[in-house]
Amino acid sequence: MNAIATPPSPAVLPRARRGSPPVSAERAEPRWARRALIGLLLLTAVAYMWDLSASGYANSFYAAAVQAGTKSWKAFFFGSIDSSNFITVDKPPASLWVMELSGRIFGFSSWSMLVPQALEGVAAVALLHASVKRWFGAGAGLAAGALLAITPVAALMFRFNNPDSLLVCLLVAAAYCLTRALERAGTRWVLAAGTLVGLAFLAKMMQAFLVLPAFGLVYLVAAPTGLRRRVVQLCAGGVAIVLSAGWWVAIVALWPTGSRPFIDGSSNNSIINLILGYNGLGRLFGQSGPGGGGGAGANFSGPAGVLRLFDSLMGGQASWLLPASLLALAVGLWSSRRAVRTDRTRAAMILWGGWLLVSAVVFSFSSGIIHTYYTVALAPAIAALVAITGSVLWKQRHRLSARALMALGVALTAGWAYVLLHRTPSWEPWLTPLILASAAVGILWLLSAPALRLARSASVACATLAIVACVAGPVAYSAQTITTAHTGSIPSAGPASASGGGFGPGGGIPGGAGSRGGGFPGAGAGAGAGSGSGSAGRAGGLPGGGSASAGAAGSLPGAGSGSAGGSASAGAGSPPGAGSSSAAPPSGGAPAASSGAAGLFGSGGSLAGRSASTARAGASRGAGAGQGAGAGFGGGGGGGASVSRALVKALEADAGRYRWVAAVSGSQSAASIELASGGEPVMAIGGFSGQGGNLTLAEFEKYVQKGEIHYYLASSGGGGGGPAGGPGGRSSSTSSISSWVKAHYRAVTVGGQTLYDLTQPLG
Repeated sequence: MNAIATPPSPAVLPRARRGSPPVSAERAEPRWARRALIGLLLLTAVAYMWDLSASGYANSFYAAAVQAGTKSWKAFFFGSIDSSNFITVDKPPASLWVMELSGRIFGFSSWSMLVPQALEGVAAVALLHASVKRWFGAGAGLAAGALLAITPVAALMFRFNNPDSLLVCLLVAAAYCLTRALERAGTRWVLAAGTLVGLAFLAKMMQAFLVLPAFGLVYLVAAPTGLRRRVVQLCAGGVAIVLSAGWWVAIVALWPTGSRPFIDGSSNNSIINLILGYNGLGRLFGQSGPGGGGGAGANFSGPAGVLRLFDSLMGGQASWLLPASLLALAVGLWSSRRAVRTDRTRAAMILWGGWLLVSAVVFSFSSGIIHTYYTVALAPAIAALVAITGSVLWKQRHRLSARALMALGVALTAGWAYVLLHRTPSWEPWLTPLILASAAVGILWLLSAPALRLARSASVACATLAIVACVAGPVAYSAQTITTAHTGSIPSAGPASASGGGFGPGGGIPGGAGSRGGGFPGAGAGAGAGSGSGSAGRAGGLPGGGSASAGAAGSLPGAGSGSAGGSASAGAGSPPGAGSSSAAPPSGGAPAASSGAAGLFGSGGSLAGRSASTARAGASRGAGAGQGAGAGFGGGGGGGASVSRALVKALEADAGRYRWVAAVSGSQSAASIELASGGEPVMAIGGFSGQGGNLTLAEFEKYVQKGEIHYYLASSGGGGGGPAGGPGGRSSSTSSISSWVKAHYRAVTVGGQTLYDLTQPLG
């Protein structure tokens, strides 16, 4: 006898004629369902927008591109990091478009940039609810939406400006459309699903296609029409993907290279190379090109293998309900093994289970760059599987087999929560006994409910305790994430010590109880939220920078420890005693904030220290005081690079006469200067990884001869942040440019930073 009584599927009915009522398994919606949904969405919106500006500009790499897109439509279209369109970011620009449109309407600021990200999270919750509710009822839909909302990495990424928020929102929307298509074999819904996957490609390229095996398989198996029509419809969906993703790719590929920005992340200035290499096969197998260094993924997410999603770096992000979701998948597939081809339980298991398994395998075994926050793409599938199987088992709770499976799910979830919380034993120590005690009561009740003959109120209390045992851990992690400022390129959810560290002393790789900051070998490990201790290590400045203040990951030109009125800094705000203070905006009203330029590389970066992602905003906000701790060198800068006010003033002088007010090595350096100066364009030589763009000395000389660049800012480190000559470090052309400038132009010192005035040759 099956543990799950599979709900009847209308898919066995003949295909409905035009004008007939839609075929659906939905029952009449309970009175409470709409109010509960509104409450869930309001709570999600409040949580995701709570103190949102505490993170300042979050990831400076993308923030600078958003700012540039509010100033130039060409930068908007290509995703340039500067408004004069020297080089793009290393991702397609769809996620930037949403934030840039908000910035054009409301003015560029932390709020106008991050609120759309939060609203994408609310939309993802609503769409997941709608997808699950259509087949399994309002209770299952609400559970799925709530479980997605409380996933720690979701609470992180829907409050951050990386592309993952739009990616997840669009993929959940595609899953909803596919669910509708499976009800009546509707071609329009298949086309809509394909279009949304294509748009998701324009958010984060090849990662969007990880859902396609599950989408294609479930439609081939479960669509209520003949095989030939199913194949034709899938081919039409594939065409929709190509068109919705390919139009932008085709334009960029055909655009004359001389009149568009360099394509960052590409070794040959080609969008196709970026798709197939750095953002494609390079993620799976590693690469030696820009930002490469095969096997670098282990530096961010632990060694590749079946347990990567459960390790000390990945585990706390999204795996709280992962064991339960795998159990739910197995139970759902087993119970529907003898059902008709179009059975909805099996279709849901293939859809969400395939999504989960393919993404999990890729994240677990890839040799390339895999960051911990990529796990946000697992959250919708985990939530859907647990909610679907859990709700169906609950309806069958009069059967011992169903109750035993629910008890096993509670035991697995509570046991795994114990393991995760044990990794941070000093953080909220009361949580562990609460979860274990609640699980014990809930499991006992599930296994012996008929014999106990408890009153209804007591049964409700026991069921509530079982739920508490399953969700208390992720809720606590999410609450900590929401109330913590996150800046930098590699953010992490939960308490700092649970996120591992960087490479240096105290870092989590290799060894050592790390914090959320961290850098290259020798860099001081930074303090994260809940830690309170700063780094004493050398932070390694941005171009020619001085020493970073405690809690800052690296300094921009002229940055030392912040002083009142002495620097314009940006990001999250200063933790007590961090040693940097807020500064007033520079003239012109632009936020005086260089974003938390984190790690050595931005999202999708390669060999880098973990970001300084967590310093709680201090009492002194202004434009954002110092950041969370971290370390780096070269173009690095964990959460809080700062730019001296004197440098900003020098760059703004006669800025209108030049296409770029300065040229620097690396996009991270350029981004922080642009944000601090209100968007003055800066040429990012070497791009994100130190090798992007492949600007030759001869080409640079032509720019100088035309009078298009005012200053060159000397760098003491690699172009993009890595050690010179190393992976992601300064390329030979960048080194030759630096040597040529130093040999031919007059040096000046502004705010402790060495600048070369490219309008003042020596002699």
